[in-house]
Amino acid sequence: MKQTSLVSLLAVLVSISPVLTGCKKEAAKGGAAPPAYAVQAVIAEAKVQAVNETLSLVGSVAANEMVEIKSETDGTLEEVLFTEGQKVKQGDLLIRLDESKFTATVNEAEANFKLTETTYDRNKQLLRDKLISQQEYDQAAAQYQASKASLELKKRLLKDARIYAPFKGMMSSRQVSPGQVIARNTTLTWLIDLDPVKVELNVPERFVSQLKIGQKIEITVAAYPGRTFLGEVFFVAPFVESATRTALVKARIDNPNAELKPGMFANLNLTLKLKEDAIVIPESAVTASGDRNIVYVLDKEDTAQIRPVKIGIRQAGLVEIISGVKPGERVVAEGIQKIRPGAKVKASSPTSAPATTGGKP
Repeated sequence: MKQTSLVSLLAVLVSISPVLTGCKKEAAKGGAAPPAYAVQAVIAEAKVQAVNETLSLVGSVAANEMVEIKSETDGTLEEVLFTEGQKVKQGDLLIRLDESKFTATVNEAEANFKLTETTYDRNKQLLRDKLISQQEYDQAAAQYQASKASLELKKRLLKDARIYAPFKGMMSSRQVSPGQVIARNTTLTWLIDLDPVKVELNVPERFVSQLKIGQKIEITVAAYPGRTFLGEVFFVAPFVESATRTALVKARIDNPNAELKPGMFANLNLTLKLKEDAIVIPESAVTASGDRNIVYVLDKEDTAQIRPVKIGIRQAGLVEIISGVKPGERVVAEGIQKIRPGAKVKASSPTSAPATTGGKP
C-alpha cells in the first residue's frame, strides 16, 4: 500500500515540473509578462508650439506722471477753471488768483524802471562829454539794473497768479474754493496722467541676468477678475538693493479707459524666455522614477515602451521636452499606472489630459 502511494506522488511531481520551471524562467526575466489584451489609456501626440518661461511676482500700479498743484505765492483764490475728474491738456489754465495787487506792483516797477532807464541814458551821454564823474555814472547804471530786475520779479509774481497744467492728464479733487486766502505751497489739487500707467516690481537678484528692456509683462488686479493687462518693461535698475537683494523693474501698460489706478496691487507674470519651437506633451504623461523622468511612448504596433526624457518649461498642464521624445510621437497621457513595457495600448477618450496645439499660439 505504501509503495503505491509513493509511486503516485512521484507521478504528480513529474507532471508539475515543467510548470515550475516556466515560472522560474519568467521570474528571472524581471517581473510579470505584459497582459495579452490591449490596455485602454489616453494618448496624446507630441506637438511643436511656442512656450514662455514666466516669473510670477507682485507689484503696484503707479501713474505715468502725478503732481501736486500748489501756489507759488500768497493770495486770494479768484477762480477755479476745472472740474474734478476733468481731462485737461498741457498748458490749460486751471486756477487764477486775484491779480489786482500784482498788477499794481508791476505798474509801479515799470514806472521806476523807465525813470532809471532815462537817467542812465542821460548819464551815459554826460560821461562821454565828461560832464559827470565815473562814480555818478556807475550809480545810475546800478539803479537801472536794479529796477530792471525788480520789474522782472514783479512780472513773474503776476504770472504766478495763474496756474497752468504742466502736462496732459486728469484732475483730482480740489482742496480749495474761490475766495479762499491761500499761502505759498498750499496744495490746491492733483494732476494725474493715467495713460499709460507704470507697474513697479522688485525682482530677486537670481533673475537679474534674464531681465532686459522690451520684455513682455501680464498683470491682473482684484478690481477686474479674469482680465489680463499687457505691458512692456522699459526700465531695469542698474543696481541691486543690498537690503532686499532685489532689483527695481518698471513696465508701461496702456490704460486708455483709466481702468488701472495708481496704488492698485498687481499680480503679474514677467516673461523671461520665449521658445518659439518647443516640443510639448501633457504634463500628466511624465512620471518621476528615481532621479529621472520617464514617459511611455507607443510604437507603430501600439506597444508601450519606456523612454527617459529631459524636461524644460512647465506651463498650464503642458511640459516642454528637451530630449527623449520627437514631434509626432504618441505618449500615454492618462492610465499610466495600468501600463507595462511591451503592453498593447488602445486609445480611449480623455478625462483630464490637456490638449496640445501645434504651431505658435
